[in-house]
Amino acid sequence: MNVVSMRGNIDPSYYRLLAGQQQGSLIGTFEARHPSIAERLAAGKALREKVPRTSHATYETHADRPDPVGILEKQNITRVQKLVPVRYVRMLASSFTFLRGSAAVMASDLSRTPVTGLAVAACGDMHVSNFGVYASAERTLVFGINDFDEVHPGPWEWDVKRLAASAAVAVRFMGGDDDEAQDAVRACVRSYRERMRRYAEMGYLEVWYDHIDDHAVLEVLSPRVRRNAEKLLDKARAKGHIRSLDKLTEQVDGEPRIIEDIPLIVRETHTDHGVPIRAALDQMLGAYIDTFPVDRRRLLARYRIIDAARKVVGVGSVGTGCWVILLEGVDNEDPLFLQVKEAQPSVLAPYVDLALSFDNHGQRVVVGQRTTQGSPDIFLGWGEVDGRHFYVRQLADMKGSASFAEGNDQGIAAFIEYCGLCGWALALAHAKSGDPAMIAGYCGRSATLDDAIAKFALAYARQTDQDHETLDQARRSGRIKVAAETVVK
Repeated sequence: MNVVSMRGNIDPSYYRLLAGQQQGSLIGTFEARHPSIAERLAAGKALREKVPRTSHATYETHADRPDPVGILEKQNITRVQKLVPVRYVRMLASSFTFLRGSAAVMASDLSRTPVTGLAVAACGDMHVSNFGVYASAERTLVFGINDFDEVHPGPWEWDVKRLAASAAVAVRFMGGDDDEAQDAVRACVRSYRERMRRYAEMGYLEVWYDHIDDHAVLEVLSPRVRRNAEKLLDKARAKGHIRSLDKLTEQVDGEPRIIEDIPLIVRETHTDHGVPIRAALDQMLGAYIDTFPVDRRRLLARYRIIDAARKVVGVGSVGTGCWVILLEGVDNEDPLFLQVKEAQPSVLAPYVDLALSFDNHGQRVVVGQRTTQGSPDIFLGWGEVDGRHFYVRQLADMKGSASFAEGNDQGIAAFIEYCGLCGWALALAHAKSGDPAMIAGYCGRSATLDDAIAKFALAYARQTDQDHETLDQARRSGRIKVAAETVVK
């Protein structure tokens, strides 16, 4: 296992924030001369001597590579055991869903790949299904990363390579060939590289406030793809709390109640540790509200809890604690859905030497999201119940995402354009938390990095196929228990 040092070329403000070095006087930092954009670009370019861009083409399967099923089994120890078979059946659906659920496996593999030492707030679980549109705090519909469970300081390359590999696997899942898979990867990396160059020339506040709104999304798409995107955006605008109220609840004794869909949505009476749900909710909300500024506390205090249920979400997250809480404001036409998600250590943590100052992994997730999104959910917060860390966000607030159908080779051209948007969004997230000029200086203006990572992505797509087959062999041998396929939703 290689451990990457994050104590060298790292953005100082982000390092201090996460590593607990913000105490003491900052006057020296403010007075110190900051290198110019040209100097930082040159410093990034100089890193090519140590880590050639062509070196990113290589993926090797080492003899001591950990068993991928063993990595998943180790993760499952801390999860709700009755939900582990659900996680497995979702991962077995295809190589694409396996990749989505196996961030820990790929983190182990990425730890052996070349890195420049430039750190960002790495998503840790970067893939093409981890993007979407959502409402900013100002009610603007924006496109960006939508899952931060694994966020952690780490090399920018790890996010780019995981995104690239997911693009290649997705194209193959859709029925495309290797050439189309490489085209999708190049679209990701080229967009990342070109957008990073633009961010390198911008001021810090300009980067911080930048976002990819619905108009920007439509401007970069071809006319045919734009029409489909407009439909998705219109659907997202309509997907608010009222729509969720109609979809997720039913009337019981004059009040809305969350509809059960066992084993995916279950109204539990006690937590996994035997604590009554009402008592746990009181404890959870108390800890959560303590992380709020005064104005948000007053807003949330106006709502009352109506109902709560456990809800299975995603692929890799299955088995971690996840709850939906329904609250009511003025009346039943003023609902608020909050999602409470358990936060466990990031899959990147074992492979970087930076110890965080946070005692709570929910806080890690929230700070990572606030750092990279700029204007996130107003109800984002964290807390702790029964020794378990969690974070909270709105469940439905003008959210929407693209979907990829198996065998839909007619949609590959549109998917390649979508990959360009993903590369843009990832570049913006990294520019907010890292040094865009140094990253841009390293990436350069040519397609050298695009071509190298395209080769890596195809090699890792083949590795993913093999790992998916290994998991299926574990199912056939009885090593793992798998739920019925009807829970694959």
